[in-house]
Amino acid sequence: MTRTPSETRAPRGREAWLEAALDTLAESGVDGLRVESLAKRLGLTKGSFYWHFRDRPSLFAELLERWREGRMAAIHRHAGNGTETPRERLLGLLSRYEGRVNPRGMAIEMAVREWARRDAEAAAVVAAVDAERLAVVSGLFGELGYGTGEARTRAYLFYAYVFGQSLLAPAAAGSHDALRESAAELLTESP
Repeated sequence: MTRTPSETRAPRGREAWLEAALDTLAESGVDGLRVESLAKRLGLTKGSFYWHFRDRPSLFAELLERWREGRMAAIHRHAGNGTETPRERLLGLLSRYEGRVNPRGMAIEMAVREWARRDAEAAAVVAAVDAERLAVVSGLFGELGYGTGEARTRAYLFYAYVFGQSLLAPAAAGSHDALRESAAELLTESP
């Protein structure tokens, strides 16, 4: 039996809609999240969307919740390895945030942050993620020997660096590697 293209594609449940929405978010931002374009991307009808989601805002709410849960779990997973020193864990976190390592993840991150500039619900989710990340990274700086205030300041600089460097124009391959290494050394030094 010959299958049509839509029959040979991945499963078409709620998960497929969410993955397509995340891909679109990474590529086009929240403004690109239209039911019709998602349906076309999946080779489905808009009716399938409404089978899984009440409306577009319910998709948005679920996307934000999925992003929040994923980012919260990730910071704990990547920062909580007890076999490495706090400095090694901080350096590992820095390397995970490099756009070259996970371009889709960074694109989603930046799209959610842009969304948060215009939407109170998205802003609340980003604020919760930022607070958790800062708390975890502050704890790592505390383990390095910094006091509470200094640890929090260093955590803030750590994330300002992470997101700032992700916005810099991509340089010729490797031309900023030495600068990134120096910045990482400076950011993660012990007191």
